[in-house]
Amino acid sequence: MKVLRLAKSSDSAKLVEATLAEPEPGPGQVLVRVSATAITPTEPGWFVTSHDASGAPREGAILSHEFSGTVAALGSSVHDFTVGQAVFGMNDWFADGALAEYCLTGHTFLAPAPLRLAPTQAATVPISALTAWQGLFQHGHLHPGDRVLVHGGAGAVGLFAIQIAHLHGAHVIATASPEDFPLLRGLGAKELIDYHSQRFEEVIQGPVDIVFDTVGGDTLLRSFAMVKHDRFVVTIATTSESSGDPRVKNSFFIVKPNPRQLMEIATLIDTGKLRTFVDAVVPFADAADAFNGKVTGGTGHGKVVVTVNPPTL
Repeated sequence: MKVLRLAKSSDSAKLVEATLAEPEPGPGQVLVRVSATAITPTEPGWFVTSHDASGAPREGAILSHEFSGTVAALGSSVHDFTVGQAVFGMNDWFADGALAEYCLTGHTFLAPAPLRLAPTQAATVPISALTAWQGLFQHGHLHPGDRVLVHGGAGAVGLFAIQIAHLHGAHVIATASPEDFPLLRGLGAKELIDYHSQRFEEVIQGPVDIVFDTVGGDTLLRSFAMVKHDRFVVTIATTSESSGDPRVKNSFFIVKPNPRQLMEIATLIDTGKLRTFVDAVVPFADAADAFNGKVTGGTGHGKVVVTVNPPTL
C-alpha cells in the first residue's frame, strides 16, 4: 500500500511517499480502506508523533488519526462490523495514522459512518466532535440551562461544541472574529464576543457554568475567574498539559475513542441536527500543503481533508 510518512524537516512538515505491506488485523482490530482523512496541522510537533508509547524516539510516523472508509478485513473476535461496511473513526495516537491506503484500528474506535455525509465530510467528525462531546459531558458535566462559554467558537472543535451545547439546552456564549458571527448564531450561539477588541470578562454578565477553551494561554488563565466555584473549566490547548499551574493541568484533557458516542453523533448528523464543515479537499499527493498551511481557496471553516482511495462502486 502507498503511505505518506513524516520525514525530518527543520521548518515544515515534509512527507515522503513509501510503499509498505498491507497490514493484517490482529485480535480485536479492523483494517480500514481509507477514503479520506482530516488534517490537524499541529500534529507533526506532537509528542506522540515523535515518540512511541514507551517514550522512546520514533521516526517516520504516518500522520492523521481520524478518517472515513470501508472495512477491508476483520481480526478475530470482531463481530460488530462487516467487510465493505462504511465506517468512520480514529485510531491510537501512537499508531500509524490514515495518510495511507489502509490503516489499522481497534473495533471500539469505529462506528458506522453517517448516512447523509460524503466520505470527505465524515472524515472531519470523529476527533473534533468527540472532543466537543467529551469536554461538555464527561469533563464539564453539562446540564440543560447551563451557561457555556466557548473560546475559539469558529474552530473545528468550537463549531461542534456550540452546536452540541445548544442542542442540549445550554445558553451558549462564544468568542470569535466578527466575520464568523452570522455562522455561529445559526449554530446556536446566543452571545458573541469579538476577541480582537473585547475582553470577555468585561462583557459577560455573571459567572458561567462551563468554559470550553480551545485557545489556552492568557485566555484560559482569565477564564478561571468566570466560572462558578463548583463548575468546570475544560481545555484542549496542548500547552496546558505541561503547565505547572494545577488549575490548568487539571482542566486539560485528550479525546478518547468511544463508539457509543460516535453513534450518537452520527444520529444527530443523520437527523439534520448537527453539521460538520470542510474547509478544503486536497488529493493525497498534496497532503503536506495542508500541514504547512499552503491550501488556499477554502471555506475558512472546518478542517482540510485529504482524499486517499476513491469510493468503491
